[in-house]
Amino acid sequence: MKILVTGGAGFIGSNFIRLILNRRPGWDLVNLDCLTYCGNLENLKDIEKHKGYRFAHGDIADRVTVDTLLSEGFDAIVNFAAESHVDRSILDASPFIRTNIEGTLILLEGAQKYGIKKYVQVSTDEVYGSIENGSFTELSNLAPGSPYSASKASADLLALAYWNTHKTPVVITRCTNNYGPYQFPEKLIPLAISNVIEGKSIPVYGDGLNVRDWIYVEDHCNAILSVLENGKVGEIYNIAGSSEKTNLEIVHTLLELLGKKQDMMHFVADRPGHDWRYSLDDKKIRRELGWAPSYDFNRAMEMTVDWYKQNDSWWRRIKSGEYSKYYERMYHHR
Repeated sequence: MKILVTGGAGFIGSNFIRLILNRRPGWDLVNLDCLTYCGNLENLKDIEKHKGYRFAHGDIADRVTVDTLLSEGFDAIVNFAAESHVDRSILDASPFIRTNIEGTLILLEGAQKYGIKKYVQVSTDEVYGSIENGSFTELSNLAPGSPYSASKASADLLALAYWNTHKTPVVITRCTNNYGPYQFPEKLIPLAISNVIEGKSIPVYGDGLNVRDWIYVEDHCNAILSVLENGKVGEIYNIAGSSEKTNLEIVHTLLELLGKKQDMMHFVADRPGHDWRYSLDDKKIRRELGWAPSYDFNRAMEMTVDWYKQNDSWWRRIKSGEYSKYYERMYHHR
C-alpha cells in the first residue's frame, strides 16, 4: 500500500509514521508537511532514510502541490495537517481557515480526482463542544466553541458532504487529548514537564478544574491504523482514552513524577470561551473494529516524563526560538 500522510512532521503525525513503518514494513509512505512552527523534521530524524519513507515539503492548501503529488498514485490519504492550538486561533483565526478548511477541501478534491481508496480525516473531540454529564456519540450534534474547533467541524462536514455527493471514500476519526513524545511544548503536559525541568512554575488556566480525557499517542495511532484498514467509508469513529482528569490532576501527577512540590504552579487568566469538559463514547470503534487503548494512564505518563527528561535538547531548541515570545504573551501571571 502507498499512503500519503499530511502533517506528518507534527506530534501525532510523526508518531503515526513511525508506527506504520514498524507495523507495516511493506508499505510506502510519503509525508507532506509545510513545516510551520510545530512541524519539525527532528521528530522523524531516526527514520528519515527508511526505504519506505519520503518527505515532501509543501502545503495542503496549495492545489498545485497536492495535485502534482497525488498524480504519482496513492491508495490512501491520512490527513493530520492542521492548525491545532486553541489559543492561537483566538489570537488569529485566519491560518486555521486556510489550513483546516481550504486545505481539507483541496485534499478531498484530489482524493476524488485520483481515485483514492480511503481518505481518513483526523479530527477532534472539540467539534462536539462541552458536555456537563455523559459522553458524546458519533451521532451527537456539533457545537464547536472556538475558532479552532469550528474550523475542524467545518472540515468534517466537508468530508461527509464529499462522501454524500461524490462517494469520496472518507472516514472521520475524533479523538480526545493526546500526550506522549514529540508534542509541541505549548500544550499542557510538555509545557509543564519542561517548565519544571527548567525550574519554572507551571501556568494553569482559571481554577484548573476543566476536564479532559487523555490518551497516549501510540494508542491513538493504533486506532487510526485500524480505521484506515478496516473502517467503513462514510462513517465517524470516536477514539477515547478512558482517563478523564482535571487540569489540576494532570499538573499534580506530573509534579509527583518529577519529585517536585505541589505548589510549583501559578494560575493565569482563563482562556476566553474555555470549554468545561470533553468526553467521548467510543463503543463503536471497540465493537466494530476491536480497538481498545493498551496503555495504562499512570505508566504512560511515567514514560512521557522520562522521554522529555531524556530529550531535553529537542524541546529546549523549540522553547528558545519563535515559541518563546508566544509563550510569554499567552502564559503571563495574573
